[in-house]
Amino acid sequence: MISKRPASVLGIIAAGALALTACGSDNNASSPSGSNNSGAPAPTGTATVDCGGKSALKAEGSSAQKGAMDTFIAAYAQKCSGQQLAYNPTGSGAGVKQFNAGIVDIGGSDSALNKDKGEVDAAAKRCQGNPAWNLPLVFGPVGIAYKVNGVTDLTLTGELAAKIFSGAITKWNDPAIAAANKGATLPDKAITVIYRGDESGTTDNFQRYLKAAGKGAWTKDTGKKFNGGVGQGGQGSAGVVESINAGDGTVGYVEWSYIQDKNLSSAKIDSGSGGVALGADTAGAAIKSAKVKGEGHDLVLDLDSLYGSNTPGAYPLVLATYEIVCSKGYDADTTKAVKAFLTTSATDAQKQLVDAGYVPLPDEFQAKLLDAIKAIS
Repeated sequence: MISKRPASVLGIIAAGALALTACGSDNNASSPSGSNNSGAPAPTGTATVDCGGKSALKAEGSSAQKGAMDTFIAAYAQKCSGQQLAYNPTGSGAGVKQFNAGIVDIGGSDSALNKDKGEVDAAAKRCQGNPAWNLPLVFGPVGIAYKVNGVTDLTLTGELAAKIFSGAITKWNDPAIAAANKGATLPDKAITVIYRGDESGTTDNFQRYLKAAGKGAWTKDTGKKFNGGVGQGGQGSAGVVESINAGDGTVGYVEWSYIQDKNLSSAKIDSGSGGVALGADTAGAAIKSAKVKGEGHDLVLDLDSLYGSNTPGAYPLVLATYEIVCSKGYDADTTKAVKAFLTTSATDAQKQLVDAGYVPLPDEFQAKLLDAIKAIS
């Protein structure tokens, strides 16, 4: 079970740029956005949910969004009686492969389909010659989690993180780490890097962060496979958490929901304006500035520019999990059910995401997402 967030966090988000979406009706069809049955303006975040179609959808992929998907599935079952979706959190790489093979209806990935690796063309083939769309439904920060006995407050820069995860820094009391943590007592202990052993969109985003924020210290490749060349791998996010907890001197990268659930310590990130702790408000400040670089309803985000930015008070290491769907090419029953699930997830269920360790959709993204979902045919 994912830990519950304090009520104060909800207040922070509601007061800030990332307003929580309002809950829709318990009926099978809520009022269209912008109006209700009385003709008055509808609450932000409502949309018509046309239930029906395929009764048992299948989805697979990102383990980073597992907690969010649990929330979405429950909201979908409540909104659309008798409708189900089964989600298998096998990792982003597996999710893309299973979607492109036509085994699942929706693929979940923490990075968009990669054209150079043939994923875009394979997805179009699976969608009967139509493009697949990357729809960012889940936003969540990634923490640099650690377990070092006696150390409860740690600040890292992008450059330090790049050197640690590539093996250029190997001891916790390295002078460069000490300089970023003045006054802290750091042990003369070897650093044990823990990474995702499976292909993962979380790994892809983390390595892209290291490249963008590392000031040239990350000389390795990016991508879904960890390329640091040091440490030991864990299977899925749960495996990373287990390995971090099992040692002393360990450090790894994992989603906020897992850090909260297991009460792990996570480093503050200093992008140049001082250390910023991982949290809903600080991650929300970063997400607010993310831009769409995809075309039309393919809502691929430009996170690389965000990773290398220095916005005071913003926690830059965030990822968006995409639901990969066919723009066209499903049979009619699957199309109807996929649209109902996505619409419910983008509206009614969003207000519950903070409790599951995620950041609700910013209003700007929610509007674009609902337009894209409506366009699936």
